[in-house]
Amino acid sequence: MDSTEAELESFRQQWREEVSARSKDKQPRSVKPASSRAPQPGSSKHPKSSASETPLRARRKSDLVDEVQPHVYHDLGEKQHGRRLDDFGSANASSSKEPQSALEHYEQAVEKESQGSLGDSLNLYRKAFKLDHKVHESYKAKHFPPSYFASLPPVPKPQPPNPTPTTNTAHHSLAGLSSSFQDLLNSFSNLTIEGQDPPTEFDWPPPCPIATIPEEILSEILMHLAVQDAAAFVRLSQVCKRLAYLVATEDRVWKRLALGHEYGFAAMHYQFACQIDGKPLGDDGEGGFILGDDDLDIERVSLAAPPNQELITSMLVPSPYPNYLSLFRRRPRIRFNGCYISTVNYTRPGASSPLAISWNSPIHIVTYYRYLRFYRDGTCISLLTTSEPSDIVPYLSTEHVHKNHGALPSAPMKDAMIGRWRISGPDIPGDADAEKEGLVVVEKAGVSSKYLDKMELVMGSAGRGARNNKLAWQAYWSYNRLTDDWAPYGLKNDRAFYWSRVKSYGMGLGDGR
Repeated sequence: MDSTEAELESFRQQWREEVSARSKDKQPRSVKPASSRAPQPGSSKHPKSSASETPLRARRKSDLVDEVQPHVYHDLGEKQHGRRLDDFGSANASSSKEPQSALEHYEQAVEKESQGSLGDSLNLYRKAFKLDHKVHESYKAKHFPPSYFASLPPVPKPQPPNPTPTTNTAHHSLAGLSSSFQDLLNSFSNLTIEGQDPPTEFDWPPPCPIATIPEEILSEILMHLAVQDAAAFVRLSQVCKRLAYLVATEDRVWKRLALGHEYGFAAMHYQFACQIDGKPLGDDGEGGFILGDDDLDIERVSLAAPPNQELITSMLVPSPYPNYLSLFRRRPRIRFNGCYISTVNYTRPGASSPLAISWNSPIHIVTYYRYLRFYRDGTCISLLTTSEPSDIVPYLSTEHVHKNHGALPSAPMKDAMIGRWRISGPDIPGDADAEKEGLVVVEKAGVSSKYLDKMELVMGSAGRGARNNKLAWQAYWSYNRLTDDWAPYGLKNDRAFYWSRVKSYGMGLGDGR
């Protein structure tokens, strides 16, 4: 330890001497020592001796010197000061030059956009596309060549967030649709039900539980909805593409509607189900067509047990109807959740008064309405009146027929008549003797007890996309019970009936019938 302390002390002494020597070298050479200076005249002070002050000052200076003073390398020249600000501009002068070509404008615009200068990048984009409208393709070819994408691994196809089970094609049908419509629906088959969008871009989307349930359960939900309200079931296709696909192709639901008694053909009467006054059919043979119709070219209706309508309806698919959706829409059927209205307008000349000073006779515009409402039990209501639909439709029910209304709002119903109806058919394939479908026969009481009326109407369609909403006149007769003869009514001014839905009627299951 003594030798180490001695060496350390020796090193310290040498270092102090070296520092003292450097401090002496830094003194300016043009300044003379204080002892050689001449005294100024008039000064009372005498110069001090430098010999006595130099050792003390040198010792104090040596004690104040920083021990970590770095060594100066004089051979580096100006580089010891570091890089200056103007060096950056000179070094990158080539990168800040003005772009000339469209591709250079586009590249500089991309660089500005990445730096956040959206205004400058937009101006550069505009200049680039003015010079070349396909500059983006050149940029992709230069910076993203096809060889770059070929070297990347294939990206797996994204799966929907809530994948639905494999579609069972046994109960989905696209038959009878146009090829373009089939291609459009097939593109919706692998989609999922879309939920509601989030309120803002920072919020989570609201939950959509119906998008996670299996398709079998969803089909049952759609079937219950269709039975409750067929119109609401059809409007469900406007929600999203997946539901549009299910509404158009879920043949099980359309089969239930077509074979059911709510809207379908199980509620149709292909034979009369009651007498003209609404009473049940008797065993005496009365209840078919009106007796004495031998002069008319009308086949009598047998009173045999009616055929199984569900079996006959099922036989119509896939021919002549490709699926149950087409069967439900195109096959003639009566609707019970509304009424059929015929509006008649015609003009006739009037008689001029002998006291009137006029060269021409007056013209009368005559307007009247016919109403028909059908019930599921085979009865119907027929009314001819001049009252408008707003005054008739709320009271067009059996409870207001044949009653003394007086001054009540239902007074126009005093002329309403009870009758019965049936529809022709069904048109069975391969049966030449079967009736052609689409003819609606209505028999009702006349203006007096000795008359009976018979109407034949042809089912048709009116409006874009609508089906079976029109009843056009084919024939109208009056039968005289006393003379047993038929007399046709003129149909010169009569117009067709058009169906109108009435929400207060519901599905026509009530009304005590």
